[in-house]
Amino acid sequence: MTFLDLSKLNALFNFISIIFLTFGYLNIKKGRQDIHRKCMIGAMISSGFFLTSYLIYHYQVGSVPYPYFDWTRSLYYAILIPHVILAGLIVPFIIRLVYLAIKERFDKHQKLARFVWPVWMFVAVSGIIVFFMLYIF
Repeated sequence: MTFLDLSKLNALFNFISIIFLTFGYLNIKKGRQDIHRKCMIGAMISSGFFLTSYLIYHYQVGSVPYPYFDWTRSLYYAILIPHVILAGLIVPFIIRLVYLAIKERFDKHQKLARFVWPVWMFVAVSGIIVFFMLYIF
């Protein structure tokens, strides 16, 4: 495995996060708090692995420019820019969610999760889209 392969690993970690986020959401809606907790821990771990791999990749490889100068370039940046901004902004909110859950302050946890979960899901999904646009298509 080379540093260039880390981009694929990053996409895999994002995909795993999407799976955990989805099952975490579905299980809390069904009242299965124990399964929800395990899924969300899985989402945090896979997101943590993603962040570690992402930082190593970009430290070694640097920035990868979008190679096309057609109509997809605007689409790429329309997805990339909110992805990057929200990815940076969401981290402290995820930490706050974990804190509230640990302290069993589930009323505040639930209110914050209604905002954080869709943003976290957007960041994970848009990360995969960016990967596909940059490396696959």
